[in-house]
Amino acid sequence: MPMFSIILPCYNAQATIGQTLDSLRAQSFEDWEAICVDDGSTDRTVDLVLDAAMCDARIRIGPNPGKGPSQARNFGAMIASGEVLAFCDADDIWLPGKLAELAETFTDPDIDGAYGQIGFFQDVISDASVFSTVPGGDLTIPMLLGENPVCTMSNIALRREAFARAGGFDVTMVHSEDLEWLIRLVGAGARITGLPTLQTMYRTSVGGLSTDLDAMLAGRTRAIETAARFGIHPTAQDHAIHHRYLARRALRLGDARTRALRHAMTGLRHSPAGFFKPFRRGALTLAGACGALALPRATCQSLFS
Repeated sequence: MPMFSIILPCYNAQATIGQTLDSLRAQSFEDWEAICVDDGSTDRTVDLVLDAAMCDARIRIGPNPGKGPSQARNFGAMIASGEVLAFCDADDIWLPGKLAELAETFTDPDIDGAYGQIGFFQDVISDASVFSTVPGGDLTIPMLLGENPVCTMSNIALRREAFARAGGFDVTMVHSEDLEWLIRLVGAGARITGLPTLQTMYRTSVGGLSTDLDAMLAGRTRAIETAARFGIHPTAQDHAIHHRYLARRALRLGDARTRALRHAMTGLRHSPAGFFKPFRRGALTLAGACGALALPRATCQSLFS
């Protein structure tokens, strides 16, 4: 039985999945299996995974019995044999020491899960200049309702029993299903610790972004309802941070010219202090939202990539 079961949903990922699997095979800690769950790819994704599996018996692939990444992750967790479940998306990259650092962390029996720092890149990981912040202390629901330091499913690993206690992902949710699941995980008593080391590189291609910002807001509302069941409610600052995030996403997408500004103004109405924390991020977002009324779409996408 391997220590880690890496669950990797994939769908039409032929452009990136080879690099993702290479990053798993480059791990200095070698006691793992990778379960690729294909969601009906029509490109060469399955062939590329099968090629990798021929070279490395730790990699296997199977079809998603349902539809969507939540079902794929639930299925992967069900058939996993490892002590620790680690999730990875088919376009992200793990740095070579990630599993070794996690293995050391999980020697503490009181720790149920862990996440690290993320670097954001577009084409090659050496171009990354923006990195996430890992707060001190264990992960809490209020943290998740604000900036959410975990950021992406590629950045979380947890013991199988902790996953079972919290339950799987809500397959009825299209957006923020990972946030809602994390809230349930922490609310169920899981102790999730942050590691102040760079472990995961997140690909920020515009093509991978959702254009349905209204659906994202609806998903967050579902997550907030889950948090309320544990007696936790978002603050005005939390709302301001989220609308700032949506404004930046609208700018990257080159969405309707007024949408970024509407989200920025909504965030400011909730909490000016929250919107401008940190000041540089808030100021640039507001400037971009105003400038988007005149700047070409491609310029906005480049500035906020």
